[in-house]
Amino acid sequence: MTAAPVMPVPTRPGRTSHVPLAAAGRLLRLELRRNVMLWMLPIVVALFWLITYRPAMAYPPMWNVRAMTMQTTAVAVFAPIVVGASGWLGSREARHGMTDLLSGASRPRWARQLATWVATTCWALLAYLGCVAVLYVVTARQGAWGGPLWWPVAVGAASLPAFSALGFAAGALCPNRFTAPLVAVTTFLALQLAAQLIQGDHSPWQVSPLVAGPWEIGPNQGVATFYRYLPDLPIVQLILLAGLTAALLGVLGLPADSGGRWLRRSAAALTAAGVLAAATATALAGTGRLDPGGMIAIPALHNPANDRPVPYTPTCSDTLIPVCLHPAYSVYLPTVTAALEPVLGELAGLPGAPVRIDQSPALYRQGPGNGVVIDRSGPATTGTPPTLHILLPVTLAGSVTTDGVATELRTTTARYVLNSVIAGERRETTDAQRAVAEALLKTGTLQPGTPTAIAARRFAALAPATRHAWLTRHVAALRAGQITLAELP
Repeated sequence: MTAAPVMPVPTRPGRTSHVPLAAAGRLLRLELRRNVMLWMLPIVVALFWLITYRPAMAYPPMWNVRAMTMQTTAVAVFAPIVVGASGWLGSREARHGMTDLLSGASRPRWARQLATWVATTCWALLAYLGCVAVLYVVTARQGAWGGPLWWPVAVGAASLPAFSALGFAAGALCPNRFTAPLVAVTTFLALQLAAQLIQGDHSPWQVSPLVAGPWEIGPNQGVATFYRYLPDLPIVQLILLAGLTAALLGVLGLPADSGGRWLRRSAAALTAAGVLAAATATALAGTGRLDPGGMIAIPALHNPANDRPVPYTPTCSDTLIPVCLHPAYSVYLPTVTAALEPVLGELAGLPGAPVRIDQSPALYRQGPGNGVVIDRSGPATTGTPPTLHILLPVTLAGSVTTDGVATELRTTTARYVLNSVIAGERRETTDAQRAVAEALLKTGTLQPGTPTAIAARRFAALAPATRHAWLTRHVAALRAGQITLAELP
């Protein structure tokens, strides 16, 4: 009799630490494939092109206005769509009557919800970053001076997880087929209403992700060129968005069926931390002030090093009196030269005339109520022989079109340059000074038939060489107000 062979007893492989991660990865891949946000991507890309890309391209290739416009409009585009898609997915289990069936699943309900939220956020971020990349690449290829501004991109990206969490929480807590569209519309209207409630530079409502700078003036070509783009307000907005995301995701883990006791305690702690962060960010936004460079400064976060001007090499024209602009505004140099060249030709070589015209940075001050006062920063003239400093019309709110800029240059800026020579620092010009200005500018602002208009027409009829010779001999007396209308040739 022989002994039966001993067969080895199969052993069960031990659990490895990577199994939960692998299972979470499979769940995330499943959610990515069946996520409704995937089907919304063509719509959101089309809206981005219509509402964000086209208006941004209407501005000159400048990082400041295009990035600030992008932040405001992109958040308005993505917010309702992301909230609506998340709200639809958040109510999915209840709408399909699967809540009781899934209560016995191996993974807690909170973990399943987080996987769906992550998948929705990933698709939204992919679309957002792709759209922003196209806008930034085009701007860079058009020769924009300086480097890209990343703070507006960061605020827009951080808003997507928050909006996704908002929609998902609304759908999970109020499961209904009408929840998704209602919460999407409500979110869009709430963002617009919060922006309208901004009053002055101390308003806590400017913590809204729609706001990229002083809301009263919107994207302005005068900010973030001579001085750096301040990160103060974006940092506060990132704190708010991170806090809202944490609080809303924590709310999902508070119900008793979300998981075990430790999970619910963790969710409660996450909710409390998120609420605290959001409240802190809102309070910090309420301490903001409009800095001279046109950005919102938060005292608790402000770095004094950002108050120093950014060094640059100006771009100058080849006119008789050179006109030098900041390189970010070089696209305007032909327009400025064409508008000022007739006046510069008349003034070149006159005693007291500037030997160069430099662009001055804009100075921003908070006005009464919700207004912002924009003025020239620094003195009008410096040095000997003098250099005249001008403020480009594009740094003032409202002057953005090429035709509007040219008109403003021919009327206001050219008169400012001319008066600096023939009138000096006088606030009130004499009749003779007004006649000379009208003759040289040809603006038609004088009433026909008046003695001043007749003298202007007589002076304009002189040969250019004769007129320039007379101005060379008499400009000092004209500037002092000693020339009468009868003495004009």
